[in-house]
Formats: sequence, C-alpha cells, structure tokens
Amino acid sequence: MKIEGSRVLITGGAGFIGSYIAAELGDSCDILILDNLSSGKKEFVDKLVKDYKVKFAKADLLSDSIQKHIEDRDTVIHLASNPDVRAGIKTPSLHFESNVVATHRLLEAMSSSDVKTILYSSTSTIYGEPTIVPTPEDYGPLVPISVYGATKLASEALISSYAKMKGWRALIFRLANVVGGRSTHGVTFDFVNKLRKDPKRLEILGAPPGTFKSYVHVKDVVAGMISAWRAKTDQVDFFNIGTEDVLSVKDLAEIIVKGMNLHDVEYCWQGGVDGGRGWAGDVKKMILSIEKLKSTGWTPRYNSVDTIRLAVEEMLAGE
Repeated sequence: MKIEGSRVLITGGAGFIGSYIAAELGDSCDILILDNLSSGKKEFVDKLVKDYKVKFAKADLLSDSIQKHIEDRDTVIHLASNPDVRAGIKTPSLHFESNVVATHRLLEAMSSSDVKTILYSSTSTIYGEPTIVPTPEDYGPLVPISVYGATKLASEALISSYAKMKGWRALIFRLANVVGGRSTHGVTFDFVNKLRKDPKRLEILGAPPGTFKSYVHVKDVVAGMISAWRAKTDQVDFFNIGTEDVLSVKDLAEIIVKGMNLHDVEYCWQGGVDGGRGWAGDVKKMILSIEKLKSTGWTPRYNSVDTIRLAVEEMLAGE
C-alpha cells in the first residue's frame, strides 16, 4: 500500500514513540500532531515543526473537541495514553480514562470524518502471563494482570468493533518494552537516572535476577509499524513488535552499568512482590513471537542487548 501523501493525525505525537514516527513520516506525509503535553515534550514538537512538514495542535482527547483537527485526515496513528504502568495500582481510573475513554472519544470523532485507517500502539501486557512463549498474536484467552494491560485490551476491542462497523482498516501493534534516547519512563530510563545521581548504588524493584523480558528500540518499532501499514493485511490485524532474545533485570542493570563506564556498583534489591515481581501486575516473563511482522519484510535491527546499549548511549548523549 502506498502511504506517501497520506494526511496523518498522530495523537501523542510529541511523546517518545510519536516524535520518532512524526520525524520518519514528516517528509512524505501531511502530519498533524495532537498532544496535551502531559508527558510529551515541547522541545520534540519544536524540532519537528522546524525540520519536517509537521503541524502541531495542543489538545486533550479527554476534555477538548478534536473534530476540527481530524476532519481532513485520512489516517490516525493513536499513541496517546498514560505510559506509567504502575500508576494503575493506586489509581486505576487514570488508565481507564487515558486509555479507554480517550480512545472512545477519538473513535467517535473519526466516525464523522474521512479517516479510513487507524494504527494503534497497544502492549504485550494484554497477554498477561501466557503459557506459550514466545507468544503469538492468536494466543488466548487474554488475561491481563494489570489495569494498564486491561485498558489497552479494552481499547483494542473498541477499535476493532468501530473498524468493522465503519469499514476502516485497523492495525493494532502489541509492543515489547520500547527504549531509546527520548524515553521518559521505564526501567532503563529509571536505572540511568538513578546511576547519574548515585554511581555507586542502584536500587532495583524485585528480587534477583528479576523478571525476564525482551527490549526493542523505538526506531525498530517505527519501522515495524510502517512495514505493516504498507503490507497487505486483514481489515483488522494484530502485530507483535519486539526482539527474539530476553534479558533479566540483573542483565539489564549490568549492561547499563557497563555502558555508563561505572564500576563496583552495589545492587540493592527491594524484594518485590509475588515471587520477585517489581510490583503487583508486573509480568514475570515476556517474549513475543514476531514471525507475523517479519513476513511483511521487517526485521529488528537490534536484539535486546544491543537495544539497551544503544539506548544508554543515546540517553547519555542527550538525544
């Protein structure tokens, strides 16, 4: 499918993944970013507006009318959400509103527009703790163990139902742990910042060696989404995006410590919950099958180890 010339609305486009997608598509598509800047960065927007064919509108999917921003778009890339997975433990309504309610309001606005395609960034946490690893897209039943995963799964269902009723094309991407230089949250971001403050001591949630997960670089995520968008797919289709190796939290810490050229760092494990999870709802082992997306011609440039190494370099360089 030809995507050049598409009129694209990117919700959450000032954020971590959104800013990379906007930059990748900025020279070939008409891009409008919609972001309330709660977690997105104004400096990302300023650079995109300056360097690419990108427009920006500050708006909140939960409280503002977005109809005027969407009426001349043909494609929506929906990335806006609350990225703090742990926030759902104390404040479940935060995820429900930011993920489910905001998605529903977006879909209603799309219903009276010319949009024909929606791309949605979901999460590997919708699988819960699957018995099949690596986990394929057709795995079931889907039993999330966090409110974040549950609300992302609910949003997947809303998007699927609207797409079927309205005749839209919907591509839903279930992402592994995404890292890169512009990251604003997550374990890699946390470890780098903790070690900047105290290069001799690293506090780690959980019990050694911690959980086991795969990590994917944001540039590989963007390339994967675009590859599926170009490919011939089902009207409503699902794609995992990740890598084919896995790291424990201890492995992760050691790669980061080495990447920061630190020595004799004391790891201070905080015990965690339920057999060493970092927090309630933290999945113990996550690795996704990526064969379906690879069939579109995509393959990740970096494995989990190289992904973390590169992300640390980018963070230290202040990307």
